[in-house]
Amino acid sequence: MATATFPEMIEAFAINKTGGFEVLEKMTMPFPKVQPDHLVVKVEWIGVNFIDTYYRQGLYPYPSFPAVLGKETSGEIVALPTSPEVLSNPDFQRMGYKVGGKVAVDCLGTHSTYISIPWLKAYPITHGVSTRTAAAGLVQGLTALSFFEEAYKVKKGDTILIHTVAGGLGLLMAQLGKHLGATVIGTTSTKEKAELAKAHGADYVVLYKEEDTVKRVLEITNGVGVDAVFDGVGKDTFESNFEMLRRKGTLVSVGNASGAVPPMSPLKLLPKNLKLCRPTMNHYIATPDEAYFYREKLFELISKGVLKINIFKEYPFTQEGAQQAQKDLTGGKTIGKLLIKVD
Repeated sequence: MATATFPEMIEAFAINKTGGFEVLEKMTMPFPKVQPDHLVVKVEWIGVNFIDTYYRQGLYPYPSFPAVLGKETSGEIVALPTSPEVLSNPDFQRMGYKVGGKVAVDCLGTHSTYISIPWLKAYPITHGVSTRTAAAGLVQGLTALSFFEEAYKVKKGDTILIHTVAGGLGLLMAQLGKHLGATVIGTTSTKEKAELAKAHGADYVVLYKEEDTVKRVLEITNGVGVDAVFDGVGKDTFESNFEMLRRKGTLVSVGNASGAVPPMSPLKLLPKNLKLCRPTMNHYIATPDEAYFYREKLFELISKGVLKINIFKEYPFTQEGAQQAQKDLTGGKTIGKLLIKVD
């Protein structure tokens, strides 16, 4: 692979220190070091996620600075690995990588014009899905699929609760729950968001600013409670989940939108024999077999219209665009996915 075919410099969204929105900059940096087992991808779309804000704030640590933000992108493969061992690996060959092929990427530090990444972090896009849709659906789609399969296996006849249901992940979970035959209860802040959630499979939506969520959920379930809670809010909703779960229920702590959950004693699970899980998608999808299984499942469900990917807004590839995307995401005013188009 001739490195001369690549530009010497790239543009990236990065930080020199942790802090508020203002620390997010658009920087010019050297082209990333290409390892023998890496794919090189020219990025077309960037997906904006809460995890980007956690790293920017310092909730999750970076080992050094400057640090490139982001973990979700899509684009075109411009170079394959140079390692003969990788190229002859049956797992590599099964995935179908090729120069000019389109991939969606889940890898930290990839919000830039070009990226060099381990091959297993890139998912060749199948079933006619576009790079725009793939960037909008990859991380949240894989999260919804793997959590509903492995954190708690959602099945026909279950009743599940999703906090909150009208964001990108919540809408995918509502659709998937309905597809699997579950009764879906969601929480959200406005009537507009409630209508959107219902249009995406939620059977009941609780307006948490106007209603008593615990009381309403227990009414809906005739006092029994739900089989599982998928909670992306964190600190503000954590305690009330224990009141809404049925005996032998499962609490899946998905995220920290309102802040991290404080430490708790395992004895809190005792009164109803509850299970508590705090998973991350990347530990469910870590092997080639897992990557292949979930990749196929995701793009097939998108292509069939079972999972509709809602794109709320596109932002320009500028410092102001990236800062505004994070402000909008954390401000609670978005419905669906935020993307940045890489020029």
